[in-house]
Formats: sequence, C-alpha cells, structure tokens
Amino acid sequence: MNQEELKKRIHEVMEKHKIGTLATVKNNKPHTRYMTFWNDEDFNFYTPTNRETHKADEIDANPHVHILIGYEGEGFGDTYLEVEGQAKIREDQQMKDKLWKDHMDRWFDGKEDPEYVVLEIMPERIRYMNQGHQTPEELDL
Repeated sequence: MNQEELKKRIHEVMEKHKIGTLATVKNNKPHTRYMTFWNDEDFNFYTPTNRETHKADEIDANPHVHILIGYEGEGFGDTYLEVEGQAKIREDQQMKDKLWKDHMDRWFDGKEDPEYVVLEIMPERIRYMNQGHQTPEELDL
C-alpha cells in the first residue's frame, strides 16, 4: 500500500484503540505494562502517569520504548501496531489539562497534582501488522 494509505490505516487503529502495552527498559531487559493512550495527528502517543512510578524512572534512564496497540476480538486477522519510539515526561499544565479525565481523581489530587505527569511517545517506526498478505507495512518517522 502507498504511504498515504498506510498513514490513514495507522491513524484508524490509533483512534479506535486506546489501551495497549508500553515497554520500557530496565537493566537491559524489557518491562511492560498496560496503559491508556491518546494520540495526535503527528502519530505521537500520550498517556498519564505518576511521576513516582518505575516507568517514569526507567524513561529518565533510557527513553527508548515500545508500544503494542490494537488487536481485538478473536485475535485472528485483527490489525495492530508495533511502535518503536522515544518517550519524554511532560509536566506542562496545558498538556496535563488536555489529558485529564474525571476518573483519574482515584490516583491524583487533581490536574495540578505535582505527581501527575504525561508521557509523550514520539514514534520513530510504526509497523502496521496482521492485515493479510499486505503486512507488515512499516512507516518510518
């Protein structure tokens, strides 16, 4: 498929699926956890977290991360994305306000809580997977 069609299909998966895994590196080994993701038009992923978590420490030490997102239902033929990128911790209030959801008050004392931060993941490569003989297809950013 051409690059524009690939970008469109990748965005469709990103918009449809909000829960995926985020893998960081600790002691040269992967450490994976489920996260909720939001995205923008530039293929960046955003996820809220607590500044005092292992993943925040791991990203401080090594910003290279991997995301798996998509794959629903029976799992046979479901498209998903493999995302390689770099993460950074965002503490600016504008970003925190944008991602704030009411259910997050279980973990934070509001949008201004200093422990509430946003992880921004900037993809370097996205692999569009499991769409028949056409995949995998790669988008290098």
